[in-house]
Amino acid sequence: MRSGRRLWSASVSDSRLPSYQLLIFDWDGTLVDSIGRIVESMHRAAESCGLPQLSDEAVKGIIGLGLPEAIRMLYPELDEAALVERFRIGYGKHYMALESEPSALFPGVEESLQAFREQGYQLAVATGKSRRGLHRILEGRGWLEYFDVTRCADETASKPHPRMLHEILAHCAVAPERALMVGDSIFDLQMARNAGVDSVAVGFGAQPLESLLGHGPRLAINEFPELRAWLEGRAPVRTVEVGEYVG
Repeated sequence: MRSGRRLWSASVSDSRLPSYQLLIFDWDGTLVDSIGRIVESMHRAAESCGLPQLSDEAVKGIIGLGLPEAIRMLYPELDEAALVERFRIGYGKHYMALESEPSALFPGVEESLQAFREQGYQLAVATGKSRRGLHRILEGRGWLEYFDVTRCADETASKPHPRMLHEILAHCAVAPERALMVGDSIFDLQMARNAGVDSVAVGFGAQPLESLLGHGPRLAINEFPELRAWLEGRAPVRTVEVGEYVG
């Protein structure tokens, strides 16, 4: 159902907030406005490998996976490791060129993360990026020590396998029910569900809220500061049935 301006939405009717201790964030499309660059780089890599260019929507649909898994999902005909590696190298080359000026944080991200730190939350990142890629970005921002722990797809299981979250929970000594996963893809929400962790669906990243609401998010947001307002008890919560969309 569509009705006017986008509003707060949640997938549960009970508005009482659990006592979260750990906030876990996806990177691309959740904290950083980088989806357009990822899509363009995938297109250019396909072109350099002589592969057909798929739609932007198809590429956005695999964002969140580790890069090898994403390539194989988009181009299952690439059944040789050497061809996948050629595509991976091409993608990295194009993406690095675009990232000569780093992708911007979404509005309100920096202020909200700082507030979360001051409020005593542990902060983590669970991303489909490589360790090398995330390290480069965090180093460039002076954030190498900002998060309590980070996990990347090339050092653990790719989303939606829960291992990434299991490792983060163990590192932070936090029970699953005290953690919250924030992400913009179905893989983020599926991973959270597989790990027994609550999730927040982000509607300004790779995938539309319509495709996320069926995966059991505790909350759906259209702007990052809405998460802070909800955690601080300053925002109304509305029940959203599966298949319904407030927009």
